[in-house]
Amino acid sequence: MKPDVIKPGAIKRKAIALTEDALIKESLLGADTRLPLLLEPAVAGLSLPQWATGKTDFIAQKLRSNGAILFRGFSVSTVDEFELFLQLLVGDLFHYSYRSTPRTQVSGRIYTSTEYPEHQTIPLHNEMSYSRSWPMVIGFFCLEASSEGGETPIADSRNVFKSIDPAIRDLFIEKSVMYVRNYSDALDLSWQDVFQTADRAEVETFCRKAGIEFEWKGEKDLRTRQVCQAVATHPQTGEKVWFNQAHLFHVSSLAAEIRDSLLASANGEPPRNAYYGDGSPIQDEALEEIRAAYAKEAVVFPWQKRDILVLDNMLTAHGRRPYRGARTIVVGMG
Repeated sequence: MKPDVIKPGAIKRKAIALTEDALIKESLLGADTRLPLLLEPAVAGLSLPQWATGKTDFIAQKLRSNGAILFRGFSVSTVDEFELFLQLLVGDLFHYSYRSTPRTQVSGRIYTSTEYPEHQTIPLHNEMSYSRSWPMVIGFFCLEASSEGGETPIADSRNVFKSIDPAIRDLFIEKSVMYVRNYSDALDLSWQDVFQTADRAEVETFCRKAGIEFEWKGEKDLRTRQVCQAVATHPQTGEKVWFNQAHLFHVSSLAAEIRDSLLASANGEPPRNAYYGDGSPIQDEALEEIRAAYAKEAVVFPWQKRDILVLDNMLTAHGRRPYRGARTIVVGMG
C-alpha cells in the first residue's frame, strides 16, 4: 500500500489557530492529518534562529501535540544556522555513535542524511529505536531538493501502535526485540564506523554500559546482540508508541537477490537481523502487519529548498523515498 504524495498546488491547508506571535502563520499541511504542523513567516526575511530565540517552549508544546513541525519560508540558508536553531531547541546535539547507517559529518554535530543509493527506499522508523538510548528530537534541513522523488515520509507512531493487530502487539510487548549485528569490512558497516573508534577496548566499554553482548570473530570482525523495547511510553505525553526497528533490521527487508547474496557471502549470517527477545524467529505475517501499519499512516510531501522538518523522534517515524537528481538533506539530533 503506497501513500499518496501531497502534490504542490493540491494541498488544502487547514488553519487550526491564530498564533499569539504575529510574525508567523500556523496551519496544517494536510486537512486529514495533524502532522506536520506548518509554520511560515508572516513577514518577509524572518530569520528562523532569531525568531526561535525565546520561543522554545511554544515550539516544544507544538511538537508534543503534533509530533512534527515543518518550518517553511524562513530566512535560513546555511548549515550553521540550522545547527544554531536546533541547539536553541534541544541544547547540545547528539554525537551519532552506535550508528546503523552510513553518514558523513558535515559540520559540528550535523550529518548527511543516510547515504544509501538513490534508488533505495528507507522504510519508516524512529531514529535509533534499535537501542535503549535515543535522541528525542531529530531535524532535517533541505539544502537541495531532488527533481524527482526523495521525499521524507513521516508517520504518527501513536497511530502505528494502534493500527497493529493487538495479538501481534502484545507478543512484541511480552518478548521485546533482539537485534543481532555482524560487522565486517566486506558487509555493511565496519565496527569502526558504527562505534566511531578503532579501539577494541572502547567498543567493549560502550557495549557493557549499553547492555550489548559482543563477540570478536577473528582479527577483524565483531558480532553484537542486544534486546530492546518493542513499545515505549513518551515521557511527556504518557502515550504509547510503536518504537523498534524489527521490520527494518529483519533480513526480509532486503530485496531477494541482495538477501541471497549476503547470506551466501556471510556464511548464513547477514549484517543485521531481528528476532523476538528470546531468540525465536519473528513470523512473516507479523512483519507484514507492521509494514502495513506504517504504510497506512504514512504522510508524504515534496521538499522545498530551505525547508526544516523537526520531529519528536518518539511520536513520529520517518523514512526516505527513492529519487533522481541531486538531493542534499542534512540532519541533526538532540
